[in-house]
Amino acid sequence: MFVIKNTLKMLFPGLAIAACLAVTAAGQVRPIQPDTDGSPISRGIRIVRSNVHHDVSAPLRDLLRANQNAFILPLTENPKEAEPVRRVRLPSGLKPANEPDLAHQSMAFSAPAQLAPTAGLAFDGLGDATLGFTVRAAPPDTNGAVGLTQYVQWVNSSFAIFDKATGNLLAGPTSGNALWTGFGGGCETNNNGDPMAVYDKLANRWVLSQFSVTGGPPFLQCVAVSTTPDATGSYNRYSFTYSNFDDYPKMGVWPDAYYITFNMFNGNAFQGADACAYDRNAMLSGQAATQVCFQQGNTVGPLLPSDADGTLPPPSGSPDYMVTMGSNALGLFKFHVDFVSPGNSTFTGPTVIGVTAFSALCNGGHCIPQPPQPNTLNQKLDSLADRLMYRLAYRNFGDHDSLVVNHSVVVNNTGAVRWYEIQNPNGNVTLAQQSSFSPGPDFRWMGSIAMDQAGDMALGYSVSSTTVSPSIAITGRLFSDTANTMQAE
Repeated sequence: MFVIKNTLKMLFPGLAIAACLAVTAAGQVRPIQPDTDGSPISRGIRIVRSNVHHDVSAPLRDLLRANQNAFILPLTENPKEAEPVRRVRLPSGLKPANEPDLAHQSMAFSAPAQLAPTAGLAFDGLGDATLGFTVRAAPPDTNGAVGLTQYVQWVNSSFAIFDKATGNLLAGPTSGNALWTGFGGGCETNNNGDPMAVYDKLANRWVLSQFSVTGGPPFLQCVAVSTTPDATGSYNRYSFTYSNFDDYPKMGVWPDAYYITFNMFNGNAFQGADACAYDRNAMLSGQAATQVCFQQGNTVGPLLPSDADGTLPPPSGSPDYMVTMGSNALGLFKFHVDFVSPGNSTFTGPTVIGVTAFSALCNGGHCIPQPPQPNTLNQKLDSLADRLMYRLAYRNFGDHDSLVVNHSVVVNNTGAVRWYEIQNPNGNVTLAQQSSFSPGPDFRWMGSIAMDQAGDMALGYSVSSTTVSPSIAITGRLFSDTANTMQAE
């Protein structure tokens, strides 16, 4: 283990380094001051560990066929979340909820019909009993990824693989730990959820992961990298260990590593975000792999790693970018990893990007209504507004590169999706766009945003109210549309 300078006192204004982080206006960017020798200051405690175990699996289709009965989840199954959701402290200095959101886009505009997005092929959800069982775990941790020919959907403790062209079910639904059959240890015996399904577009490989926390510490992150673009084929499988509970894992693909972030807890005490890098080249080839982590202090909240979209990789030598939510600001960090000489790895920042003042939806907790339902006691839905929403999507356009991300805010006593585009994160950083999208009285929250190669955007999110059942909606914008706006929902 290597321990380096741990000088970060507070990400945003208010404590010892407030002078070099102060933000006075939305869009203003102020970098952290460098060391006296001109080099940036590396933040946190550097920890270097080899994988606990690794192997190569049999084809997943064969594992499922051999264990078909063991991994079918019946309708009567009622899996529980391995650990309850743990909150993190909101940044100080957010605007009061009753004050106007000056970035509010109150009315969406309609694009010509030939330009507006339309729904394409539909896929059954794993919470739909037509697939043979119902997911009852809360939170459901719904996520998925699209590959060359397949779509992988993972909901808490179960996943399924679909044909992208036809929508046909190719494999599953099956328990998440079916992927680690024969691997041994907690990855095989535990099915704790908090999964990620990621597609490595630069190598055309699947990266599937979930944690194993029952019986910890130590706690494990179980990671499987496919050996081909076929999600039903074989995988290079790995387990990595952590001394604290590695909650809320989020992964991004970068040329030099698979970057992953966690909210680390000791019991219910938040220890700070942990930023880690797995040796991507080793994992693609099935070799033993190292992880390099920078454990932050508890004043650094949840981080998201940048995840590269498209086939044009980031410029050579670009660090992975990580962003966190601050006091009416975003904090941009840079993670450079060196697996040959881990001591040369650095985690630097933050560059503080001022944004229009906002108020976190539900103060980060539960308040979103839904229509009255029998036997639900009118339960309120979770906002998850104490953190940025996955993904931090990255795209290289050649003449510039962009990051897009979102979180959930209050607008006119309802919920809105606040989204941002950050350009040139490794140079003259600019906040290119921002908006709080809320074209009506219903609550909109928990979004996910991405850009295509033309610079067009798509934004999906949840919608609910006392008259609208929890639903999914989408909007989008063309590169040529008026800045800071989305089209009709």
